Amino acid sequence: MRSRILFVSGHPDDACRLSQMLQPLPLALDHAEDLRHARAQLQRREYHVILAEAALPDGNWLDALRLARECPHNPELIVTCAHADARFWAEALNMGVYDLLAQPFYDAEVRRILHNACSRRAPQSSAMAAV
Repeated sequence: MRSRILFVSGHPDDACRLSQMLQPLPLALDHAEDLRHARAQLQRREYHVILAEAALPDGNWLDALRLARECPHNPELIVTCAHADARFWAEALNMGVYDLLAQPFYDAEVRRILHNACSRRAPQSSAMAAV
C-alpha cells in the first residue's frame, strides 16, 4: 500500500518535481494550492503526511499545523522553506512539526524525510495486521 502525502503549496512546479523525486518509493503525492483546498482533500482522503510551505497563499505553517491536528488520522506535518534559520527550525519543531525541508529540494533528503514520516504514520489496519 502506498502512503499518501498532501503537498500544500502555491507552486505547482514544486509539486511536479516532488512527484518525480518520490517515484522510486511507495509514496503518492497530491497537491493542494492552498489551505482551503487542503482542508477539502483531507476530508475526502487519508494522508500520512502533510508537507506545507511555511508561507501559503491563505495562511502559514501554523495554520497547516492546526489543520493537521484537526484530522482524525493525525498526519505528520513537515514544513518547507527557502529562508529558514535555526530559530525558525527550533520554533517549528517545538510546536510539533515532524521536520523541516529546506528549499531548493535535495532528492535524497526529501526521500529520507518523507519516507520516515510516512513510516511513523502507517495506516492503523496495517499496524494491527502486524501485531
